[in-house]
Amino acid sequence: MSAPALDRGARFAAQVPTAIADFLEVPTPEAWINWALAQQDTLLLDHANCEKKAASTALATLHRYPDRPRIVYRMSRLAREELRHFEQVGALLRERGIEYRFVAASRYARRLRAAVGSHEPRRLSDSLMCGAFIEARSCERFAALIPVLDEVLARFYSTLLASEARHFEQYLELAREADASDFEQRLNCFREIDGRAVTEADDAFSFHSGPPRSA
Repeated sequence: MSAPALDRGARFAAQVPTAIADFLEVPTPEAWINWALAQQDTLLLDHANCEKKAASTALATLHRYPDRPRIVYRMSRLAREELRHFEQVGALLRERGIEYRFVAASRYARRLRAAVGSHEPRRLSDSLMCGAFIEARSCERFAALIPVLDEVLARFYSTLLASEARHFEQYLELAREADASDFEQRLNCFREIDGRAVTEADDAFSFHSGPPRSA
């Protein structure tokens, strides 16, 4: 490994919240970070779409479980925050002259949600667990990118670290409250899916993709 890569790894390790690093276990591959640097327009576009999707998922959860006040309250606040992040990424796109457009979703979230149980309360708990992994992985990738991005993007992503870590903790807490049975076993199942999804090669770049197939 080259000296710059070693320096990048050291700074990356210092940036990732300990709870996130312990939760995910598998770090983002260096090849994905290099791919992101070469695909910064797509990185921002997909980031915007991820924030929009996170807001819509929170609202859908709020509507699906109106009899669970804590979920309703938490999802309402989370949706507002995710929409604010969407607006902030949109402002960065405009500043950089990048036209907003649709970017196809990666396989990451689909693979997590394919493992969600079909009956309640397991369905709710697993869905919230998916949210925890998505937020945790997003936080970890922000941290991975901060040392290598330009000052404006690095500063912006630094402001998102705390909120993503907080969202991860909230999703995980709500998932445990919804259904604590076999909780650790289910966590390990989703953790394995997350690890495979971010380390197996992908043909198209996205915020939650694996490394490029040619790497």
